[in-house]
Amino acid sequence: MKEIRSYLGWKVDYLNPPGEPAFAGPDSVSWRVFKNPVALAIGGIAAVLLEFADARIRSGVWDHSVFKTDPIGRSKRTGVAAMVGVYGPQSAARRVIQGVTNMHAKVSGETPSGETYRALDVELLDWVAATASFGFLTAYDRFASPVSDADKTRFFQEGAVVARLYGSQNPILSLADFDAMLAKLSPRFEPHPINTEFLGIMSSGRAAPGVPKGLQSMIVHAAVSILPSAVRTRLELGPEYDLHAKGAATVRLMAKIAETIPDATSPAAHASERLGLPRSFLWISPDEQARLLKAAAMRASLQKA
Repeated sequence: MKEIRSYLGWKVDYLNPPGEPAFAGPDSVSWRVFKNPVALAIGGIAAVLLEFADARIRSGVWDHSVFKTDPIGRSKRTGVAAMVGVYGPQSAARRVIQGVTNMHAKVSGETPSGETYRALDVELLDWVAATASFGFLTAYDRFASPVSDADKTRFFQEGAVVARLYGSQNPILSLADFDAMLAKLSPRFEPHPINTEFLGIMSSGRAAPGVPKGLQSMIVHAAVSILPSAVRTRLELGPEYDLHAKGAATVRLMAKIAETIPDATSPAAHASERLGLPRSFLWISPDEQARLLKAAAMRASLQKA
């Protein structure tokens, strides 16, 4: 059965048109990482904390979006925007990204200290793209499955095309690039009640009504645990946010289960089918994946002949 997902008024059909590529391929590190909902939840919260550390982004989101009234819905929509850039047909991804950019063009203002900002400021766009990549990759590496140094670099490079579509002019291509951007911006970082309010909401049980509140709290603590230590210190996220051994083991178990049990209704599964692969493609062994990719490439070659 066809499933079409709606985002900001646009319909995103991950199953169609058949054969249309995404901006990342089935053999990419991005497809591997983004299939894991536990890693996405942890990485997304960490990314928001890194963004909110800068008053310009915090003010822009707080004053010009529904984040104050619907932080969970806003966070989910942001997750969908990230997902369509990885799994969506390129035509659909371009349409959604252009819509997001059009909205951002209307966002400008002043921080409480009087500093002006525009959502389309290149420095802010660069940082938002960097925090998302860092958050998702680090969460996956830490809790789902280790990622080699070479694949970490490949992951950042895969995301550069979509980051540029969102307006980033200097997308990070390695962890070293992230560290350099962090070093440049971190003197601006500051603690703020909005940060702890956000974490309180995400720990409250409202983020995922079907998931026990205790597990959601562990996800929040896991997100804080992957922040660079200097950032956590500057944001004054103290020991009350520590991820203890039992919580870490529970989060890893959840992430590893998500690595092994296919979600046939997910964008990852639908995108696989769109490209002539089984919906379970991302959950099978690397050797079987390679065999299926070779067979799919051969079929495509024969069709062109």
